[in-house]
Amino acid sequence: MSPFVLAALLFALGLGTMITFASSHWLLAWMGLEINTLAILPLMAQHHHPRAIEATTKYFIAQATAAAVLLFASTTNAWLTGQWDIQLTAHPLPVTLTTLALALKMGLAPTHSWLPEVMQGINYTTALMLSTWQKLAPFVLLLQLQPANPALLLALGAASTLVGGWGGLNQTQLRKILAYSSIAHMGWVTLVLQFSPALALLALLIYFTMTSSAILMFKLNNSTNLNSLATSWAKAPVIAALAPLILLSLSGLPPLTGFMSKWLILQEMTKQDLMPLATLAALSALLSLYFYLRLAYSLTLTVSPNTLVGTAPWRHPTSHLTLLLSTSTVAAIFLLPTNPGSRRTSFYM
Repeated sequence: MSPFVLAALLFALGLGTMITFASSHWLLAWMGLEINTLAILPLMAQHHHPRAIEATTKYFIAQATAAAVLLFASTTNAWLTGQWDIQLTAHPLPVTLTTLALALKMGLAPTHSWLPEVMQGINYTTALMLSTWQKLAPFVLLLQLQPANPALLLALGAASTLVGGWGGLNQTQLRKILAYSSIAHMGWVTLVLQFSPALALLALLIYFTMTSSAILMFKLNNSTNLNSLATSWAKAPVIAALAPLILLSLSGLPPLTGFMSKWLILQEMTKQDLMPLATLAALSALLSLYFYLRLAYSLTLTVSPNTLVGTAPWRHPTSHLTLLLSTSTVAAIFLLPTNPGSRRTSFYM
């Protein structure tokens, strides 16, 4: 792809998200989401591979459906209330339709089925954009919506944590595992969105840091499945040594960064007298822990079962930029010990 075309698409991607951030009118927010969607489609299909074209088509259909439902919900709200302001959406019908449309855009369960298939068909760079930047605009709209009845968001969050943990158990493709990890983490964010928006934003940013580190690590090693992880020691020993810490941070084990957001979310849910839901979310984290440990085991304690054809890939020096990988890796591992509230957190442990 030409650098000028790439720059134009990245500019449009950022412009669409910024328009959604700054808008208080439903039509402007919808326009920003559409610009955002149309900008990422050429990036997903740039390799002209049948899997990439299939993933792009699936992503376009899912996002077009969500955009149509969102436009219908906003028009219905304007017809019922006479208002186009996002924060004045109060009628139960448009609120429910809007929440479901934004859940479809974010990949929350039960509207999640497109996300693993799309992630599997695109490269790691576009998968990183899909897992991080593309979540921001729907999240901001959910943050502004704030329906009076949080039952729908709680149901979506609980279903996403369960589906994200359960769906990743039998996967061998790394991009599908990352997709189910995204579903599970978005479920955690959705659970606390109604009660503490600042905490939901913190959890989202921590997830962005951890998943950026994991995706960039897999991209550096050129790993696509569990078997290819076994050659990571020969390619990049330092990254392979830090990889289990990154994966355990994604699972939420202390004293790593991922523990911070999950502990604070569980604490907030118990304050809201949602102990059964908090217990369910904590148990679903054990499902995610299993496949993260499976990845760590494949990275550190296994040998590749197949003889690699051709020149050994670790004999070629890497040309990837590692500044972002090193920064996100340090943040994914060491943020919790440097947190001012870590002493108080360790007291409750």
